Amino acid sequence: MTGAGKGRKADSVPAATLRRGLLGWYDRHRRALPWRAAPGERPDPYRVWLSEVMLQQTTVATVAPYFSAFLERWPSVGALAVADLDAVLHGWAGLGYYARARNLHRAARVVSGELGGRFPDDEAALLRLPGVGAYTAAAIAAIAFDRPAMPVDGNVERVIARLFGVATPLPAARTELVRRARALAPTGSTGRPGDFAQAMMDLGATVCTPRKAACALCPWRDPCIARAAGMVDELPRRAARAEKPTRRGVAFWAVRGDGAVLLRRRPEKGLLGGMMEVPSTEWREGSWSEAQALRAAPVVGDWRGLPGLVSHTFTHFHLEIEVMAAQVNAACAEGVWCAVERLGDYALPTVMKKVAAHAMKATLVHHRRLRFT
Repeated sequence: MTGAGKGRKADSVPAATLRRGLLGWYDRHRRALPWRAAPGERPDPYRVWLSEVMLQQTTVATVAPYFSAFLERWPSVGALAVADLDAVLHGWAGLGYYARARNLHRAARVVSGELGGRFPDDEAALLRLPGVGAYTAAAIAAIAFDRPAMPVDGNVERVIARLFGVATPLPAARTELVRRARALAPTGSTGRPGDFAQAMMDLGATVCTPRKAACALCPWRDPCIARAAGMVDELPRRAARAEKPTRRGVAFWAVRGDGAVLLRRRPEKGLLGGMMEVPSTEWREGSWSEAQALRAAPVVGDWRGLPGLVSHTFTHFHLEIEVMAAQVNAACAEGVWCAVERLGDYALPTVMKKVAAHAMKATLVHHRRLRFT
């Protein structure tokens, strides 16, 4: 069907009619993705789960090479379960939100051990896996097992807001958007809930895009309330975002006699939990005096401030890090000593890679004053 519900607004078009229009479009235009089963193939729950975790707040283009690399190293949930956590974190570097990687590893152990290698096939059971929230549980249930579930992400929110002309700004509109999306979804496996969920995702990603939506190609162009009202570019509306705060910290580039540098592991809980880091203070709003910072130094040394700052932006705040450097007595330090050419062997998050690059460049330029080689 072209333009499901032609001449009628979405509110007056039966859900079954809208579903037929979208699924017909999907059968012709579905994306070929590394984790997506071909038509007629049974989806692999491991691939579906892995892709959905990776895709959280990350684009398809970014995820594709990571997904392939993960599958090559850990082709099954059992292989991932017995993998070293540091190796998994290292493989995750660049995808952000390292808690997802830790939960991925924990969930793999649960599935492989407690569940005998079989993924749960319904939302309630999936929600009990580490790191699996409402969206991910619905996506796995629908796509991997054809359960009647409707995952609602940003793409789906946008499609539904435009289709039904929901003008309430996000996040206040989220409850209504989820309700409307679920009302559209198939209620039984014969209605192809997995394909419907993926069709909604594809429609938002390729046609009903945030800017310059291709309304002429949309299977729902006729019943779309936003298109009829000339409001496509306005929806979904979003409440004004608060300005991100800036936090500050100090990192300590400790170098022993042979040139190796000190790393340590961050606490398991909290931002970048369990990752390796260049030792640093906490990150807080407000500046650090030298005396305050040195109380957090990992070892006694003749610490000198390096010129410049390391800047990094997380989802909820900006970060500025000053770097102090010193040659130290290795016997007095706790952590892991690493030759600078082997830093890539450790699961350093992006911000710490920036710290290391900044420190190496600065100590090279100022090696005479700092007496570094």
